[in-house]
Amino acid sequence: MKVLKFGGTSVANAKNINLVKNIIANQKSDKIIVVVSALGGITDLLLTSAALACTQDISYKTSFKEIEDRHLNTIKELIPIHSQSKMLSKVKSELNTLETLLEGAFLIGEITPKLSDKIVSYGELLSSYIISEHFIAEGIDAAHIDSREIIKTNVSHGKNTVNFQLTNSNCLEALKDHKNTVLVMGGFIASSVSGDSTTLGRGGSDYTAAIVANALDAEALQVWTDVSGMYTANPKIVKQAMSIPKISYEEAMELSHFGAKVLFPPTIQPVLSKGIPIIIKNTFKPDEPGTLISRSTNGQGKTVRGISHIEEVALLSLEGPGMVGIPGISKRFFEVLSNADISVVLITQASSEHSICVGISNQDTQKAVSIINEAFDFEISRGKIKPVITEKDLAIVALVGDNMKSHQGLSGKMFSTLGRNNVNIRAIAQGASERNISAVILKSDVKKALNSLHEEFFEENVKQLNLFVMGVGNVGAKFLNQIQLQKKYLKEKLKLNIRVIGISNSRTMLFDEDGISLKNWEILLAEGEKADKALFYDKVMMLNYRNSIFVDNTASEEVSKTYHSYLKNSISVVTCNKIACSSQFTNYQELKDLARKYNAPFLFETNVGAGLPIIDTLKNLVASGDKILKIQAVLSGSLNFVFNNFNDTTTFHDVVKTAQQEGYTEPDPKIDLSGIDVMRKILILARESGNVLDIEDIENQPFLPKESLETNNNEDFFRTLKEHESSFQEMYQQAVAADSKLKYVAQFEDGKASVGLQRIPKGHDFYNLEGSDNIVLFYTERYPNQPMIIKGAGAGADVTASGIFADIIRVGNF
Repeated sequence: MKVLKFGGTSVANAKNINLVKNIIANQKSDKIIVVVSALGGITDLLLTSAALACTQDISYKTSFKEIEDRHLNTIKELIPIHSQSKMLSKVKSELNTLETLLEGAFLIGEITPKLSDKIVSYGELLSSYIISEHFIAEGIDAAHIDSREIIKTNVSHGKNTVNFQLTNSNCLEALKDHKNTVLVMGGFIASSVSGDSTTLGRGGSDYTAAIVANALDAEALQVWTDVSGMYTANPKIVKQAMSIPKISYEEAMELSHFGAKVLFPPTIQPVLSKGIPIIIKNTFKPDEPGTLISRSTNGQGKTVRGISHIEEVALLSLEGPGMVGIPGISKRFFEVLSNADISVVLITQASSEHSICVGISNQDTQKAVSIINEAFDFEISRGKIKPVITEKDLAIVALVGDNMKSHQGLSGKMFSTLGRNNVNIRAIAQGASERNISAVILKSDVKKALNSLHEEFFEENVKQLNLFVMGVGNVGAKFLNQIQLQKKYLKEKLKLNIRVIGISNSRTMLFDEDGISLKNWEILLAEGEKADKALFYDKVMMLNYRNSIFVDNTASEEVSKTYHSYLKNSISVVTCNKIACSSQFTNYQELKDLARKYNAPFLFETNVGAGLPIIDTLKNLVASGDKILKIQAVLSGSLNFVFNNFNDTTTFHDVVKTAQQEGYTEPDPKIDLSGIDVMRKILILARESGNVLDIEDIENQPFLPKESLETNNNEDFFRTLKEHESSFQEMYQQAVAADSKLKYVAQFEDGKASVGLQRIPKGHDFYNLEGSDNIVLFYTERYPNQPMIIKGAGAGADVTASGIFADIIRVGNF
């Protein structure tokens, strides 16, 4: 014998009920008990109708009319026309009685628990009758059982509790009386020993099925719902969540208690005592295996089996010196809550006995505060205990698994994962069974917390990085293209799943919570909302994604000023924008400190040498204990390009113009040619070497005429280059006469830095530097005579984009 329970979604309409019929028809068993919920949404409509009626709101009739139409239309869709008359008559008669009950509540302006139970019971009464008649019409040997005649309850402390002795006897008797293969009954509903309609609480249909399975020693209890079993996390929040094939009763109870809505927690107890397995199946995907809940543990030795959560939680804290060593404080505290019918979902107490903290439902907070302060009024008035402290809008996240017992490091792994993603933990609890580790967090952090933990414990070390990209010009566009091309490789080889969630240029910005398609991002961005840096930041905060990275591909000082805000929220920053790291030393140091404090990498490899690993190499030298003695470098790919292409057959103006057009210079070429860009780069290298230096401390030996340096726009700047062509030619001729080449050199030694144009003789490491290449010579205590040399392409959108990409990967491996 099997017991099959179908929830409200499974019987929401005629189409779904037909799916249920097919599932029943394919079952192989001599006897099948089918327990059904009310048609999807009907219970809520019944509660709404009752609530409106008792406040004498005439709109209760609108809700009732919707209830009536749903049932009558379902009959018309399911039952052949020639068989509808009898059914419609019976259902209309029941609905008339329901309408009378609601009208009574409306007239007297109140509703009792007894009347409420009677009203709400109509959902399952009507659905079970309609479904049984549909089965019969479809040729299934079925009969209908009124659950109120089978499930009997006692009233204890204002709540209905099942009278198992009487209920078990009734179940066996009903089995004898009905010889049909399929028996259909409503879940959730019961009756008192005196015959009044009662209910088993929300989720009670699961409980009904478990009670019947226990009474009849069923071979299995099948719970059919709208998901394919119990999941490692809520699949609506964690898209990577997967169905759990097998799980123990205890693990299932823990998961269902902490919010896994696929199963009503008390369901497990009746079948656990007899070892009856529970199978969670999907009505809409019946061929999928689902989840088997039984006594056997998982054979794969997995530690964490699932991650669950409860929202709308509040913390109550009772604390004070008067609690220490005083017996009975805890008893009084919990007794007060119990007498007020307030359920406690989490408990933690300091070992010093100085405080007790409990988690309760948000909606009970006001009542709890009032009764606890009243109960401890004497101690509060004398300063022995503080008035109860509350925090609302919280949630509990729980790791669950039998094999978590005595497995070292799980708590640390859980808390470090949350901390790394700026999820603040307000309280923690772990039972002695070690089957559950719970943490109380802000409700707004639930999505990030669940996804972070699921990634850590279930996703085979595939780490999702969520990018928010500011600036999609030459470098930014190349960067996005590189991500698109390498996305599959990164996921398969490096276990990194990179998604671009937000993009902005100076005109528009675009967000997609599931990741922006990089195949047509230009079109999508053009249709985006108006760009706003403050709103961009607010959106990043609102989305609150794990492993978030802000990528700055601009040269904007205004954008660089936002880094502090991102880092303070544990959002990593990757940038090719040199302004922040070459700003005042105190600002640079603060950014580095924030990155360490909030565990958020701040990476800027492309600030010097584009894609060359110059800063990373320097960091490794310093970290390994080496000391930097001197740095000599050609750090401007644009200036190197200019002087490698400038000669007596060209004009300086034309070479600079070409460099600008090919993307070797900033949009304003004066930034490169004035030396300010190189000054920023050598400043950054000096600082990364461990030196305190500001831009004002660097000696700049300009080669541009004063008139060129004082221009305010590109048009005037290029005009002055033409006017001073003779002076540029003179510089070139002097270098040729000295058998040298012109190179713009940066140097740092003995705490002093300088930049300027130099004539480089043959045989020097800089002499044969071609195109837009950069070169850096690190003289250190380990490399005092023959320096460590890094050389390669130091300018261009592609190589700069690849440098940013490399920093993203470094964050992913952090």
